[in-house]
Amino acid sequence: MSGQTEVREFQAETRQLLDLMVHSVYSNKDSFLRELISNSSDALDKLRLESLQDKSLDVDTSDLHIQLEVDSDQRTLTVRDNGIGMSREDVIGLIGTLARSGTAELRRKLAEAKDAAASEELIGQFGIGFYSTFMVADRVTLVTRFAGDDVATRWESTGDGTYTIDEVTGAPQGTSVTLALKPADTDDHLYDYTDATKLRQLVKRYSDFIAWPIRMDVEKPVAAPATESGAEESGSDAEPKTEIVSETINSQKALWAKSADEVSEEEYTEFYRHVSHGWDEPLEVITVKAEGTFEYQALLFIPSQAPFDLFMRERTSGVQLYVKRVFIMDDCEELMPEYLRFVKGVVDAADLSLNVSREILQQDRQIRAIRRRLTKRIISTVGDLRSNRPEDYRTFWEHFGRVWKEGLVNDFDNRDAILKASSFASTDSADDLTTLADYVGRMRSGQDSIYYMTGETRQQIENSPHIEAFRAKGIEVLLLTDPVDEMWVTSGLEFDGKSFTSIAKGAVDLDALADDADGDADAEAKADKEKQAESFAGLLGWLGETLSDDVSEARLSSRLTESAACLVGDTFSMSPQLEKLYRASGQELPKSKRALELNADHPLVTGLNAAFVAGDDHSALVGTAKLVYGMAVIAEGGELGDPAEFAKLLAGTLTDSLGSVES
Repeated sequence: MSGQTEVREFQAETRQLLDLMVHSVYSNKDSFLRELISNSSDALDKLRLESLQDKSLDVDTSDLHIQLEVDSDQRTLTVRDNGIGMSREDVIGLIGTLARSGTAELRRKLAEAKDAAASEELIGQFGIGFYSTFMVADRVTLVTRFAGDDVATRWESTGDGTYTIDEVTGAPQGTSVTLALKPADTDDHLYDYTDATKLRQLVKRYSDFIAWPIRMDVEKPVAAPATESGAEESGSDAEPKTEIVSETINSQKALWAKSADEVSEEEYTEFYRHVSHGWDEPLEVITVKAEGTFEYQALLFIPSQAPFDLFMRERTSGVQLYVKRVFIMDDCEELMPEYLRFVKGVVDAADLSLNVSREILQQDRQIRAIRRRLTKRIISTVGDLRSNRPEDYRTFWEHFGRVWKEGLVNDFDNRDAILKASSFASTDSADDLTTLADYVGRMRSGQDSIYYMTGETRQQIENSPHIEAFRAKGIEVLLLTDPVDEMWVTSGLEFDGKSFTSIAKGAVDLDALADDADGDADAEAKADKEKQAESFAGLLGWLGETLSDDVSEARLSSRLTESAACLVGDTFSMSPQLEKLYRASGQELPKSKRALELNADHPLVTGLNAAFVAGDDHSALVGTAKLVYGMAVIAEGGELGDPAEFAKLLAGTLTDSLGSVES
């Protein structure tokens, strides 16, 4: 019996994803079955946990399983479970709409992909779960009844942008997904998914480790009854007799309970895809078996690709918690620090209560100990990758380096180890990253700081006036472009006794780092600088007063070799990038002033000084002073407070210069 059928439209992003699946070029269409079985496994886990926590729940958990049902004549495949099921609201929220954002970005990247291989990689990166069924089916029908409810919900769609939903009675507890399969087409990687042999092969490949029995009805021959003489009946007219038998087609062995030499690489890969709901391969597999005071087993994975929701508030599952093989929770945040949120896998603890809650976990001494040990193991694993597998490490850093460095701010206990396992871009190489140990090994005699500069892009930093003298003298500078870099470099962290010093803050004296320094030459250079400072003293004082709304002082620079001017913050001041981050988050900050440093050897600066010394009325030089300041702001990638005034001043100066040429 059914209720009134309601036709609804998918939300815009879901329609886009459905269109993508219907016309998918993804060659591994077989994986739709893994996605459905994985969803069923989750539903069974949740029902068992709910029944343990709520004794009043009237459900039968004596034979929890997943069933595959085939109708070759109708060309349908049904994946059925007797798990927790879904309510009508769940169906609309989880299947009728796309709960995760990012589809628009996926479609944009797919449009930019140059070939099928690139498209497949993107599909794998984003992960699409239930919607993968539309790669192999013309119509998908879902019937589900939430545990404890009397009425079930039926959902159906052909992937055309709409779906129907209604109520049905008499449906069993749990969820069934029935696929009206597309015609087999091996050229398009579409196989006959009503073939029992094919299904058994797929379950073995993708889902053999699932803890619940996966069953399928198969036809088996029945031996003919024996005659009185003991011989079986025979004859040309006798038809072979068969019976339908339900077989369990997966081994149900927990991979984390096996030793590493018992598990194949392919088994680890498919288990990783099961727990991560991803389609990529793991970059590294970490197995842990702890005995003693706290007994637990862990099977963890470092992905080879960052999921699209890595920096979103609502993310895909991280590490699952089990107790004695019983599923407890999907994303146990207490087991893994936030900066390791990309790690996927399972932890199976032996001594926790099955009725544990997140609130209890936050206070549990055993969970905290497991978290500490797993964190140290992951950090050491990343360090081993860097030392022994540089290409894999580079992949890791490309996808997760930005997240990894959050630990330098948030994990005080491990930040030295995190820093040691980190790598950074630097002026030493245009392509290769450097470790801090390698940087220190290349430091100049007398250099006691690790020099760095932050910015939005490498190109912006390399074009900055601040780096000119460092480049000219061959002194290496770290180029830090991630927002988190602004936080950890100012946290007081050191490496090998060396502090981190921004080349855009404070005064710098690079002459002391010159190789094979000549004492007489140094003395002569010092005398020249003192004389130069005296000749510019008047201009510098006037500039400090004239630009007092914007700068703290004006002074001569030892860091400029090409540009006329730059802005330099105090040693402990915020960088412009950090100020921008705070303001973008809605925080109000007082206006900060930085020092204006001038290159005394630049023609513009020497000309400005000559004009200043030539007369007592300096009002005509105010516009030039503002232009010099504005040029310094622009050179570091900053934003002018009044772009219109700057443009007007520049136009006037250019007009005057052209007039002098004509005359």
